[in-house]
Amino acid sequence: MTRTSRPGPDVTYRARPRALLVAVAAAMAPTLIAPASAHAASTKAARRAAACIEVAAGETLELTATTTASCLTIEEGGVITVPDGYRLSLTVNGVETGSRLAALTDGYGGAATAIAAGSYTGTIVLTVAEATDLAYDDLTFPFRQAIYVDADGVDEAKSVPSDVRGGTVTDTAASDITLLSNGEAFNGVYVTGGGSYTLTDPKIAFDGNGRCDFIGYGASVVGTGAGTRLVLDGATISNVGVVRTAVIADASANVIVKNSTLHCADGVVPDEYPTAGTGDTRYMITVPWMLGLSGNVRTTNLLGASTKASFINSSISSEKWGALSVDGGSYCTLTAINSTIANTGGQGYGSYAIGNVTEHFLGCTFDVGDYALIHWGASAHYGNSTAAAVAALNTSLELGLTSAELSALTEKPTVVNAGRFMVLWYAAGSVAIDGGTEVNTGETTFMCKAVAGSVTVNGSQGATINPGNGVVFQLMDTDRPSSVSVSGKAWKTETTGTYTEPTGSPTKSSSWVTTSGQSTDAKGSFTDIELTGDFYNSVWGGGNASLQGQNLNLTFTRSTVEGVISASTAKHSVSTITSAQYRQISEVTNTPSAVVNNGVLVTLGAGSTWTVTATSYLSALTLASTAAVTAPSGKTVTLTVNGTTTAIQAGTTYTGALTLTVA
Repeated sequence: MTRTSRPGPDVTYRARPRALLVAVAAAMAPTLIAPASAHAASTKAARRAAACIEVAAGETLELTATTTASCLTIEEGGVITVPDGYRLSLTVNGVETGSRLAALTDGYGGAATAIAAGSYTGTIVLTVAEATDLAYDDLTFPFRQAIYVDADGVDEAKSVPSDVRGGTVTDTAASDITLLSNGEAFNGVYVTGGGSYTLTDPKIAFDGNGRCDFIGYGASVVGTGAGTRLVLDGATISNVGVVRTAVIADASANVIVKNSTLHCADGVVPDEYPTAGTGDTRYMITVPWMLGLSGNVRTTNLLGASTKASFINSSISSEKWGALSVDGGSYCTLTAINSTIANTGGQGYGSYAIGNVTEHFLGCTFDVGDYALIHWGASAHYGNSTAAAVAALNTSLELGLTSAELSALTEKPTVVNAGRFMVLWYAAGSVAIDGGTEVNTGETTFMCKAVAGSVTVNGSQGATINPGNGVVFQLMDTDRPSSVSVSGKAWKTETTGTYTEPTGSPTKSSSWVTTSGQSTDAKGSFTDIELTGDFYNSVWGGGNASLQGQNLNLTFTRSTVEGVISASTAKHSVSTITSAQYRQISEVTNTPSAVVNNGVLVTLGAGSTWTVTATSYLSALTLASTAAVTAPSGKTVTLTVNGTTTAIQAGTTYTGALTLTVA
């Protein structure tokens, strides 16, 4: 182990020696410069070897080792290169700078960087580091990072130590360091290969675009690989830039963030990027507009198989797009405990879930522009941060919280404040809400796009549901346009599709059964809760969107519900939706209408009462012996079954064309 002093105040950098020494200072060995032209004997070359380096227009300068200077000038058309197998980074006064990404369509899938033309003065270090080239799909991304850690500790030869300001760096931990970048696609700390590393009180601020958050190219912190454990304690990360992500967890790693503040703000999208964006994840640098959102950076992303990311007593926020994301992974686990999850720009989601992920939110506060959760196949839970629940996660997720840390986490309920919806389902999966969870939405609480989404709400400890537009659950056809394949471009698709609302009336399916539960039903189960709001199923079926039909299956136990529960016809305010109308996604109004292929099955369990506030159309109604159907004070409710007026009696099941009217 060697200890090397480096530029910057009070810095100690510990790392094992490698083939190429990276940590340098002005007083070290002479600079090695290999000019690529006959300028070697010129006065300009002599100046390079002294305090300044100049690269003229049309000139290529190859550096074979890390180089220091007090000034650097690169004229337009001048190029600095390094040998194959190495990557070049520039720091000025301890700040990574000057790196500019190639166009999206150029080499490395547009991910290569070069030092931009210009004049640089100060403490200049041109680091020649061993390449860290990482593959994603068929692209290669040439990573550069301030600190590279593997199973043996810090690999100095793959690091850029001159970007590390202050603090102490060892093979197992770094404390009180500051990492700054105003270049592009530079990473902060990269931990891989089963390494274990702890960052205590780091301050990281990156201003400039990244390129791919499906591998973490340009992220502040990355933990990746089976056996890798990365802990951030007391971190402050503030980034500005396209996909300039704060924290990436990938490939079965376990990343734990506690007592930290993470925020990412949008950058400027490259001109060559398609106006409507692309769903090709190799190139996707803006949120797909078909989610009803805009934005170009999400603060975290969880990738790979069985990866874990946990956020404890922390604040995670994005300007738009998303705060917490699981994307491109499978069977991952995302956890947040006593944390704040927010969007600051009026649009965005709290979390994104895909690939059979499990998400835990205990004692969290959501303050999000659109959705608390976008659901593409997951199991999500919102509840209180009880001591028992936190202790169980501490064990199962190997969080490593000490008894003192566990004791300091006071029990809190989860509070969801969402500008539009709590949950948007695009794939089958479950959501559980319990404890004292409070859900407040500007519009519909649960929005399900013709999939088997299910929600279970247990209000026995005070959980509440408060829909801003009076709709608790909306089951509807998907209004998400598909991506369109393109040729002759680097990306395979562009999101230029259009949603067109069907006209006329749905065709009755001969195969779909509306009067009994089906495996593809959307389901809601509500226990020990008072609900005020409506429930609608507007799915067309009959072959529309290749769907014969879908039912909404609702169960209430020891609960009261006041509102309309009905099949319906849903309409957008526009007949077609393109990227220009992206905010119209999910925005519908309902007209209660008779069941066609959109069955509504209601079970009123023991001690439950439904107060019907307006005409409702069902396909099945079951009342327990202690359940009741009533009308508002001063009114009466009447049931017809297949056109015949029928008395409503407890302990009875009704099926067929059911109409409940209030007079």
